Amino acid sequence: MDQINCQWAHELLNRLSSRIESVIKGQSQNIKKVLAGFAAGGHILLEDNPGTGKTTLAKALAKCMNAGFTRIQFTPDLLPSDILGVSIFDPGQKIFKLHKGPIFTNILLADEINRASPRTQSALLESMAEGQVSIDGTVLRLDDLFFVIATQNPIESRGTYPLPEAQMDRFSLQLKLGYVSKEDEVAVLSDLKHKNPLDVLDACVSLEDCLRLRQMISHVHITKDLKRYVVDLVGATRNQPGILLGASPRASIALMKTAQALALFDNQDFVTPDHIQQVAIDVIAHRLVLDSQSTFSGMTAQSIIQDILTSLLVPV
Repeated sequence: MDQINCQWAHELLNRLSSRIESVIKGQSQNIKKVLAGFAAGGHILLEDNPGTGKTTLAKALAKCMNAGFTRIQFTPDLLPSDILGVSIFDPGQKIFKLHKGPIFTNILLADEINRASPRTQSALLESMAEGQVSIDGTVLRLDDLFFVIATQNPIESRGTYPLPEAQMDRFSLQLKLGYVSKEDEVAVLSDLKHKNPLDVLDACVSLEDCLRLRQMISHVHITKDLKRYVVDLVGATRNQPGILLGASPRASIALMKTAQALALFDNQDFVTPDHIQQVAIDVIAHRLVLDSQSTFSGMTAQSIIQDILTSLLVPV
């Protein structure tokens, strides 16, 4: 990658970040990670309390790039056909016509995804992994720029269905927005005094720019030692005490690509150990399954990853 392209990607990512931050206050690091996951071609799971800005973040990202945006409110009675679409018989032409579902978009917000049944949740698996859907035996490609932001509420368990491990593994990162500082919350109130900043948000990049950015990710240099560092980091979860299911090779791929995207954020055409460490917990922790004894003792997946980061020798 030449310096001009690297500078271009750096400016594009920071332009997006600044524009989204004008709507979402006090979330600069999480916005950076969401954009890194997006640039790396992954999908994001946001798990946090109601009212922390999860939906607004997804809408702001779509508006900043003038992308197609669809929101699906997941409920217990939602069916797979409500997401994918269905073939309906046309008696006039005597043929079946496909009515595409809301999944045929650029940015899909799967709101409160854990409220739908596992059958409906699994309707997203093929689309997230392969960028395609199968309807009545026909395989249909999704748009080249397809990005899922799913949300779930961690404090309510009644009427919810935990995401299966296979689907958790499809999300590149799991993030928690959390509450912002009092100063940032005051700024939010001030912004809403006359109008919603989201309503006047304009596009600052094009879809073509975003596709070009995604193509550039693979050209960001990462040394063999750092690839080994990624593999050792992920592999350590597979033989760690207290873990029933460690992270898969998909986690290694997601960690490498997200680190490459963070390098572009920093106007660098090479990955450093810091880029990997910045997102290691966000990429790996949600893929782990802990045994009951570890869970009851207060151990968390995040603390395990932090311990592994501390113990592993960092390449220089």
